[in-house]
Amino acid sequence: MLKFGRRLDGWSVTSVCPRGTPRDLRPSRNMYVYIPHSPLRDIPQNRSPTMSTINQAFQSLKATRPIDDVWVRSDEYHNSFLIPRDEALEYARKNSTDHGLPEIAVSAAQGKLLHLYAKTIGAKKVLEVGTLGGYSAIWLARALPEGGELTTLEIDEKHAKVAQENLDHAGLTSKVKIVLGPAIDTLKKIPTESQYDLAFIDADKESNLDYVLEAERLVRKGGIIIVDNVVRQGRVADPSNTEDATLGVRKLLEHLKNDKNVDATSIGTVGEKGWDGFIYAVRL
Repeated sequence: MLKFGRRLDGWSVTSVCPRGTPRDLRPSRNMYVYIPHSPLRDIPQNRSPTMSTINQAFQSLKATRPIDDVWVRSDEYHNSFLIPRDEALEYARKNSTDHGLPEIAVSAAQGKLLHLYAKTIGAKKVLEVGTLGGYSAIWLARALPEGGELTTLEIDEKHAKVAQENLDHAGLTSKVKIVLGPAIDTLKKIPTESQYDLAFIDADKESNLDYVLEAERLVRKGGIIIVDNVVRQGRVADPSNTEDATLGVRKLLEHLKNDKNVDATSIGTVGEKGWDGFIYAVRL
């Protein structure tokens, strides 16, 4: 059952109750979203909203975003316990920004998660599609043992140059190889016997399916494939959204539904990077 509450300060509260069982709204299960003119606020307190009003409220929700400050504060709070300050990572962020690279790298928490995934499966060979400034590559490469290697693919020469600076500064020159050029062309040239333990895909979303198909060919059985930015603030689930990136994610999801080569799920995330998510797939 979907329940709505109202507060006079302009906040609407929603909560989903499993199996349709009515229960009180609990702070741990609530999502607070600021909707200055939510239709729900116009309903008398002693009346329940109609489905028509609920639909109007959802239309309002689509045009808003949860307060980012809350997510940033939450990330910073958890990171203060679990992710120590790191000079090399901070340098990579600043150097990338100073060179005008877009600030679209994974967050610190997401980078640490990639690092832990690689360590958990004992990865020795990692493939990354989309280098940007090398921030995620640093996290992944640090999880590799002596003799481990990360191959990261980047189409933009400037990005590759900055990433190399950042990787050199982090002392990872010998572990990471940046390959310049269109990723799909590079992937097709890699022989199947070059079995990787993990593939991280964070490039143009329109080509997600092409990248995943190549990753399935190149990742060993039991290895994992991770695809970033697959929720996109809920736009992927909005049928009215026809952006190229959105369509690219949908195309991938449609493929994965019947894909016998992987077992996959998508995980929604919120934090300093906003509301997004990733696909986690195990190669079968």
